[in-house]
Amino acid sequence: MTKTKIIAFATSALAAHLTAVSAASPSAPAPARSSGLDTARIEELTGAKGTLDAKEGVFKVSVPRSDLSVTAGGVHITPPLGLTSWAAFQTAGAGQAMVMGDLVLLEDQVNPVMSVALDNALEVTALHNHFFWDSPKVMFMHIGGMAAQDALATAVGKVFAKIKETSGGAGEVPKADIDPTKSTLTTAKIDAAVGQKGDLGNGVYKITIGRTTRMHGHEVGKTMGVNTWAAFAGSDDRAVVDGDFAMLESELQGVLKALRKAGINIVAIHQHMAGEQPRILFLHYWGIGPAESLAQGLRAALNVTSAAAPAQRSSH
Repeated sequence: MTKTKIIAFATSALAAHLTAVSAASPSAPAPARSSGLDTARIEELTGAKGTLDAKEGVFKVSVPRSDLSVTAGGVHITPPLGLTSWAAFQTAGAGQAMVMGDLVLLEDQVNPVMSVALDNALEVTALHNHFFWDSPKVMFMHIGGMAAQDALATAVGKVFAKIKETSGGAGEVPKADIDPTKSTLTTAKIDAAVGQKGDLGNGVYKITIGRTTRMHGHEVGKTMGVNTWAAFAGSDDRAVVDGDFAMLESELQGVLKALRKAGINIVAIHQHMAGEQPRILFLHYWGIGPAESLAQGLRAALNVTSAAAPAQRSSH
């Protein structure tokens, strides 16, 4: 074997050895990311203590709902079992920050807290349950936002303050003594306000407005469940409306704001399908009040969406 071949062989063997050693050795931990956040300021503005995940550059503040006494199927639910509100912050470049969070709420707290979130430029992205058989019933509202750090922290602080303010039964529970079989609605007024006609059956006046999306390469629409509907019962002076709103993701925040401005309560935000294009979100709602006012509130929400009749959509 020539000297050149010996050197080449030795070099190859050394390289193979080093590769094997490297593969057998645990990989070095990822370096910590600089959060770029003023964590003390976030704690000050939110009124909550937090912890920094240095690896991800995320600062998370938490508020355990230790004021609640909740059981689920006989199990006492403590904050570590899922009764802790939180908000997580990270930088997003160009002087901006991002926040995402989850709020633990009793039913009577949901809409007052939601209004505070929306009024302070936070987005509400989901509203649902995390438990079965819980008493009292607990709802979870997910929030998000993108803005300057202090603006986001201030908004989250107002949300946390509203949760505290509405605790102990101080929230909102809209009530009405309504028997749908005895409804006396003037349906023409509802038609005029909503801009759509409905059908009356067993004292309930129901309007359904279809939308379309595509599933598995095929168009699906109103009868397949891609629709907004509203069911009215009661009298002109005192009515209930409940229903389901179908929206594009880009329409959700505008619809939420319009319904809350009209005093209509949001009771769920979620999806009904998976993999559809475009993606459709659904929210369920419940309102009590004069029938025409409720119908006008629905119309304002419809005007945010592409499902509104063009001739009757708002011009602004």
